[in-house]
Amino acid sequence: MLKLKFSLFLFFALIHASLAQDTQWPVLTSQQKQDSLYFMKHYRVSKEMIPMRDGIKLYTEIISPVEASKNNPYPFLMERTPYNASTTQYDLYLAPSLAKLMKEGFIFINQDVRGRWRSEGDFSHERPLVDNPNKKKQKQPDESTDTYDTLDWLLKHVKGNNGNAGVYGVSYPGFYSTAAALSNHPALKAVSPQAPVTDWFIGDDVHHKGAFFWLDFFDFLPWFNQDEPDQPATRTFGVLDSKNCDNYDYFLHEIITPKRANTEFFKDSIPFWKDILAHPDNDSYWKSRNPLFHARNLKPAILTVGGWYDAEDLYGALETYRAIEKQNPQTNNRLVMGPWCHGCWWEEASSLGDVHFGGPTGEYYIDSLFLPFMNYYLKGKGNMPQPAEATMFETGMNRWRKFDKWPPQSAEEKSLYLLPGGKIGFSAPTTNDSYDEYLSDPAHPVPYQSHTHRKRTTDYMLDDQRFASSRPDVLTFSSELLSEDLTLAGPILADIVASISTTDADFVVKLIDVYPQDTPDTVAAKDSKAVMGGYQQLVRAEILRGRYRNSFEKPEAFKPNEATPVKFELPGLLHTFRKGHRLMVQIQSSWFPLADRNPQQFINIYEADPKDYIKSTIRIYHDAQRSSKLLIHVLPK
Repeated sequence: MLKLKFSLFLFFALIHASLAQDTQWPVLTSQQKQDSLYFMKHYRVSKEMIPMRDGIKLYTEIISPVEASKNNPYPFLMERTPYNASTTQYDLYLAPSLAKLMKEGFIFINQDVRGRWRSEGDFSHERPLVDNPNKKKQKQPDESTDTYDTLDWLLKHVKGNNGNAGVYGVSYPGFYSTAAALSNHPALKAVSPQAPVTDWFIGDDVHHKGAFFWLDFFDFLPWFNQDEPDQPATRTFGVLDSKNCDNYDYFLHEIITPKRANTEFFKDSIPFWKDILAHPDNDSYWKSRNPLFHARNLKPAILTVGGWYDAEDLYGALETYRAIEKQNPQTNNRLVMGPWCHGCWWEEASSLGDVHFGGPTGEYYIDSLFLPFMNYYLKGKGNMPQPAEATMFETGMNRWRKFDKWPPQSAEEKSLYLLPGGKIGFSAPTTNDSYDEYLSDPAHPVPYQSHTHRKRTTDYMLDDQRFASSRPDVLTFSSELLSEDLTLAGPILADIVASISTTDADFVVKLIDVYPQDTPDTVAAKDSKAVMGGYQQLVRAEILRGRYRNSFEKPEAFKPNEATPVKFELPGLLHTFRKGHRLMVQIQSSWFPLADRNPQQFINIYEADPKDYIKSTIRIYHDAQRSSKLLIHVLPK
């Protein structure tokens, strides 16, 4: 879930572990052994409790090059984490690209954030930031001032530093990276929020457009609430500990409702779950936790990194870049989006699920993007290529492209209309009184993937959707075969007209790339057994809790059986639908158990009992007076 998947400090942990004779660790490859020897020869580790302005001390590990000195100084590269800063207390993963950072040479800093693991103080999820641009003089501590105080201490006490610092982190550490940028410490020259947790009501992790993404959080929160410093965390709740290996069945028949998850499983022991249930709308509780409301007048250069197939924080990466660009015209603000799952840019990343990307995309990221960025701003080394504000991987074509703005200014907005007979096209419908309908039954919700599994997979965001096309509660609209390539760039707006027979419902809109029937199976990823002829690759999808169609702060009931506009944005993309392919749009009203079920009544869902979940007839209109469409942005050839 939010747990940092790849970190340089996990790499160091593996190196430490390789030296322990009484511990069972993964077998090191020849290259990993060489990297271990390099680390042992060139780095030393120290541990400090660094005091903050209010007297609280934060546990910090400092990993310095042995040769660092006044005459040979190195910059700081820091990560602040809620996932245990100790280099010896992680589930271990190793990405070879991380060794390149070590060999390039930095003073690596890893710190437990306030209230986590060995650090003192009280922890708060996405601790609200104080709206004060002068973090140096701000009295009340927050994550920005903790960054500021840490950098002050490091500059004074760590020998051989060059006076420059960079901060980066993936997922939750991405949130702390954004908060670090707000500190505007004079030494902080470069910040890289990567898949940053940003807005837990609109698009990251906890909710998507108001719909509760409980599949991940039910398992994540109990794990997160354990932080015994001297032993790995163990799960005590969650689908991973259940004897039921089918998470669809487990959430439908055992967990059933968010309320029951608390009363029967957590028993009020998980404070943040209780907070979720207490704040069903986008109120001040959620808004106060979004760091972008404070992201103005930023001085460090920013490199935001995200993955087109990031199941946790795709929204966070795109929104962080957008907000900083809008609010900080003076800031050197850059964006990188690759064909990646959560944190997978630190891997080889040549494929995901059934889809191959034409080569190892992670190498390009570390060699051509991240390292040059940090080297330029922290060491004055090399040049930043221009134009390079947005470096984006074009899925479908499997190539990198560079843009001076994102979304590209050259992209033309077009309407892709839903049409009678299950068709879609660029011409508006001309018929009268035309619609399709389906029965949305909470007792039989639409699954988000076809196969049985315990844990949410990393590849559902580009998975084959043929299983959904055959369901009567999923509407499918398809284009004719494309006569030429069609490239979409930027966000998508679902603009549909719907009626429901009840007072609330969810809406899931999916954009799909349908492969030609004669596509050979050899185009699939190496270990895939998929039949690629007719493959329906999910390109982008999003869910809206219908009550929030006009406002996330003030939900509104539907009037039964009344045609109602429903508009919401799908996260952006850069994808080419190839000649001979088809575009497909699917619409449904559940995405289970990725998101919790909607009772389809205008009631507090977090107080709902099983009896409150009722069927609803959903109509999607596509006639001249009530046209439903997707607003897309098409790049010129």
